[in-house]
Amino acid sequence: MPVTIITTDDLREFKMELLDDIKNMLAKQATGKLKKYLKSSEVMDLLQVSPGTLQNFRIKGTLPYTKVGGIIYYDAEEIERIMSNNRMGQGINS
Repeated sequence: MPVTIITTDDLREFKMELLDDIKNMLAKQATGKLKKYLKSSEVMDLLQVSPGTLQNFRIKGTLPYTKVGGIIYYDAEEIERIMSNNRMGQGINS
């Protein structure tokens, strides 16, 4: 199995991409373009996570969800609140 080495530059780039995604999400919500409820595929795109990671978030209770007719929905405001509450560090070099 090949080994992938992750550098601090890789982590810094990931952090910046994640912050940009969060900023975009907040901007969309401020303009009213973000839907109230998101499907799993939309949450995976928004948070840039895999289906397995999203499932782990559900199992661990990290992301609350509602299941209706076999479709899983997530409250967009709840995702924003969780992201804000779990924010770490200050500034760009944190």
